[in-house]
Amino acid sequence: MSLVAVDPVVKEIGAQEQPTTLRMAGRERLAVAVLLVATAVLYLWNLSSSGWANAFYSAAAQAGGSNWTAMLFGSSDAANAITVDKTPAALWIVDLSVRLFGLNSWSILVPQALEGVAAVALLYAAVRRAAGPAAALLAGTVLALTPVAALIFRFNNPDALLVLLLVVAAYCVQRGIEKDAGRWWFVGAGAAVGFGFLAKMLQAFLVLPGLAAAALTAGDRPMRGRFGDLLAAGAAMVVSGGWYLLLVELWPTSSRPYIGGSQHDSIVELVLGYNGFGRLTGEETGGLGNMNFDAGAGRLFGSQMGADIAWLLPAAVICLVAGLIVTRRAPRTDRTRAALLLWGGWLLVTAVVFSFMNGIVHPYYTVALAPAVAALIGIGTTLLWQRRNDIRAATAMSGMVLVTAILAAVLLARQGDPMPWLRAAVAVGGVGSAALLLVSAWLDRRVVPAVATLALLSCLAGPAAYAVATAATPHSGAIPSVGPSRGGGPFGGFGGMFGAPEPGPALTARLSADAADYRWAAAVVGSSNAAGYQLATGAPVMAVGGFNGTDPAPTLDEFIGHVDAHRIHYFIQSRIMGGFGGRTTSGSQDASRIAEWVENHFTPITVDDVTIYDLTQRGQNT
Repeated sequence: MSLVAVDPVVKEIGAQEQPTTLRMAGRERLAVAVLLVATAVLYLWNLSSSGWANAFYSAAAQAGGSNWTAMLFGSSDAANAITVDKTPAALWIVDLSVRLFGLNSWSILVPQALEGVAAVALLYAAVRRAAGPAAALLAGTVLALTPVAALIFRFNNPDALLVLLLVVAAYCVQRGIEKDAGRWWFVGAGAAVGFGFLAKMLQAFLVLPGLAAAALTAGDRPMRGRFGDLLAAGAAMVVSGGWYLLLVELWPTSSRPYIGGSQHDSIVELVLGYNGFGRLTGEETGGLGNMNFDAGAGRLFGSQMGADIAWLLPAAVICLVAGLIVTRRAPRTDRTRAALLLWGGWLLVTAVVFSFMNGIVHPYYTVALAPAVAALIGIGTTLLWQRRNDIRAATAMSGMVLVTAILAAVLLARQGDPMPWLRAAVAVGGVGSAALLLVSAWLDRRVVPAVATLALLSCLAGPAAYAVATAATPHSGAIPSVGPSRGGGPFGGFGGMFGAPEPGPALTARLSADAADYRWAAAVVGSSNAAGYQLATGAPVMAVGGFNGTDPAPTLDEFIGHVDAHRIHYFIQSRIMGGFGGRTTSGSQDASRIAEWVENHFTPITVDDVTIYDLTQRGQNT
């Protein structure tokens, strides 16, 4: 027996319902408006409470907002000593915001929030073309209420722009496979992925198998034409991402900042090494060693990542499998199956990489899974609901709700159970609605909508509560965490590396005085340390050794040359992960040599409990 609905309004799978019109009815327009306004409120409400958020990127925005060279290369300071350890596309948008509205928390964080709202809107548009407005509304709601999305779209890490651009690419592919669509849609998809590469490098390519599978399988062209579409998309991707690498590699090194995160001042090395294959193998020259001990199939459900993304992961997989079964007899060009292949490939490839990578990986990376989870939930749930009178569809829905409710109860309990009543409500509602869904064919038609509502509330209550709690909690440092404040999250104790210092008034005044007379008001080991002093003073501060203090920028000889030329006023003593002055077993040791040289040649001065050295008074401690 084929999986078809008993409900007489649902047809055999070969003629399954497809969206028949692109025109929105008034009720749909209202629903979309409510979704987007609610998303904007969630992502914008009290946004400035996070201050500079990730000061590392805020300081780079400060630099790029005042210096065009710093903006082009993503420099940490306006004097262009060294860049951030990422390609700078996400910074370009924030830099322009700072230029327009001045340097403040709102000008830095609002672009991220608007990128989140745009991602929800585009996901709605993509899912609607494949499965209709009900599926699209559910998908948009799930994305907006995913805790890690509420975190990242209120924070200034580059992941926000990456997610938006990848959703753009998915939308373009779905448009491109439709009947009589032009090849330019695939060019647009490739350009979006290429620009996503400039936001977060190789991570953007994880969606390519899903996009290619949908295009090759369902494109409305002969096979040769479909391959041509992929070639056009690939060419656009190479051009939109590769031009910047070529520009940086050909630019004279003497007139640009050092490429942070590399050991040889090379952006290609940064892309392929520290931020590339090193993230998979754990062999990241210049890193601080592999601090990940949970690699494996359970990582996405573990204590580090579970609260960020795990809530609806099993449900998304169930929806993917069930959806592919439902659409197995559909025509080759079926939009719904193509969407399942696209979002399913996105989900599975990204999930496997995140689960097993041995290099640096942080929980908030999982925001890249959120659009795929949301799309699969929207599409799969709608397909199953249309066939709810078939016992197999009812069983799939029942199991999905039951697994989701149990997982939510586990995740809520694991996080210290800040809302015990919610855990009980989710468990009771989930078990009850799962049982009722199993027998939905025999229920009174007037009861069925109430059962569906209870099931949705039981599945979404946990992530929604965590999304709201995340939005209500200020976040700072390099590794923010979801949910209610728990003392800085799992990495809260690493403030020296992951957070930026807040200098006292006396130190701020001293560093600011006569800053205009020097190229750098001060130098300090580590980019986050430099960011704190730079944001406080408004003057360029050299980040010795880059983010980890392990880049050979500057070398000891170069630093001495800067001191002799009176380009740096002060050196600030600091600590970062791996020891004072960047002493690590990987990467350059120049930062530690510079710190030792300063200690041996200059007299320490204590201001606001911080030790500094006046580099214009050489010879006092020799």
